[in-house]
Amino acid sequence: MPQTTITTGTGLDLEAAWDLPDHDPAVVVVLCHPHPLMGGTMDAPLLRGVSRVLVAAGIAVLRFNFRGVGRSEGGWGGGTGEIEDVATAVAAAEAARPAAAHGIAGWSFGAHTALRWQARADDARPYAGIAPPVSLTGSIALPAPQALPPADRLFVIGDRDQFTAAADLQAYADAAGARCEVLAGSDHFFAFRERQVGDLLAAHFAPDAP
Repeated sequence: MPQTTITTGTGLDLEAAWDLPDHDPAVVVVLCHPHPLMGGTMDAPLLRGVSRVLVAAGIAVLRFNFRGVGRSEGGWGGGTGEIEDVATAVAAAEAARPAAAHGIAGWSFGAHTALRWQARADDARPYAGIAPPVSLTGSIALPAPQALPPADRLFVIGDRDQFTAAADLQAYADAAGARCEVLAGSDHFFAFRERQVGDLLAAHFAPDAP
């Protein structure tokens, strides 16, 4: 797990880490963590578990801490500054592995923010969102489905999610032309289901992997 630092356009140093397979990866995924004000970090057990599954499938993963989390500089950016953090991680991944295919994923707030970045950047890389809230407190909302650039998108949610009804995310996915996988018996935290979630993401980002 090589540690690194990535720097935003406004000069904030963000803590990051690469999870790498044994061979040169054909696919690289940026993985975004849950809400900074609710204890979310790049070392959340679900993210580490999902990353292990992706690496086993030959996919490189770049995890990072949003501003103000861990050793990342700055403070909470109201959900807007965090979009810049996603853009920084994406640019760092592309610079490190320019020949690879690139995707983006996240869990909860991370999934939400990654999708907002994708809409703002008009970016069409593959996306996977693990239990993004359909709405968050305040003015932050998922992009309107019609505002999203066409892309191969996957949503994963548990049927016992505490923050978003699976039916609401399914409806959003349908409107966005995305696939939604509902895991029976899972809540927002997917305890003991890290491999199941990871397998869904691995198949999404590297469908031809053995």
